[in-house]
Amino acid sequence: MDTPAISDRTILVTGGAGFIGSHLVDALAPHNEVRVIDTFATGDRAHLPDDVTVIEGDIGDPIALQRAARGVDLIFHHAALVSVSQSVDAPRQSNRTNLEASLLVLEQARQEDARVVVASSAAVYGHPEELPVSESASTNPPSPYGIQKLALDQYTRRYEELYGLPTVALRYFNVYGPRQQGPYSGVISTFLEQARAGDPITIEGDGQQSRDFVHVSDVVRANLRAATVDAVGEAYNVGTGERTTVRELAETIRDATGSSSQIVHRDPRAGDIRHSGADTAKATRKLGFEARINLESGIQSLVEADSAASTGKDVGSPPETNSESGTYS
Repeated sequence: MDTPAISDRTILVTGGAGFIGSHLVDALAPHNEVRVIDTFATGDRAHLPDDVTVIEGDIGDPIALQRAARGVDLIFHHAALVSVSQSVDAPRQSNRTNLEASLLVLEQARQEDARVVVASSAAVYGHPEELPVSESASTNPPSPYGIQKLALDQYTRRYEELYGLPTVALRYFNVYGPRQQGPYSGVISTFLEQARAGDPITIEGDGQQSRDFVHVSDVVRANLRAATVDAVGEAYNVGTGERTTVRELAETIRDATGSSSQIVHRDPRAGDIRHSGADTAKATRKLGFEARINLESGIQSLVEADSAASTGKDVGSPPETNSESGTYS
């Protein structure tokens, strides 16, 4: 399925210098007026094209948000505090960013009559009762982060119902890809770093826990489709529909890097979700989205990009295939 072109729009990307947001900005900037609001606490200015308008500020600051959103047609909301553990340690701080400030974004969108695509999360499901997980599955998030994402997810959909604001919530599963870095960067970037250094690849638990790893380029495609879909006021899973165990992931990364690293295990994390995987039927049927990058191709592209960076070469985008990728949770 072709991704619809978006052009000649004025677009705001909150958290646009971050991992997913910056890839989205790259896709939008050539044919639109793109603005980014970001605190740069975790985002990187170097990831942004020169021709985007950058507002350094917090979405929780109404004045900065109003300046960033004035006259926009479309908002992609990716600003968030993404650490589950930090949400447990400081739930009020996490709530201010993930929910209270996000409500300001929805309200500002209502003032501008702008469509909103919100980054939700598979964390809303908690420990799934059945696999794969469909959008109609029960929601029982075990962390403040998941609770906040669930509340935002519901607010997003209700804004369409109550106010006629065109909104879409995208429930991301385990996203990976270039620019994923920092203390909350995810298991794939952690394993790659360990493998490249020849250090032990360290798995928390027995490694049989499974996840649905979706490449960031596919997540961008899902966002572009959400920006034009008629079926608004709804939530959609964004994943591949394929599950990979953490042990299989470690072995795939070791093979792709040619590393001699040992794979070792340590105690599991308390409360870790055992299995997670997306039912993607609704996204295919109503959003017109299917992931294209399989895990082996996605990891190989990361390895090649790392090699190219050291030689100054450009390997381009990851190859597309007929199948379809992170923290554990």
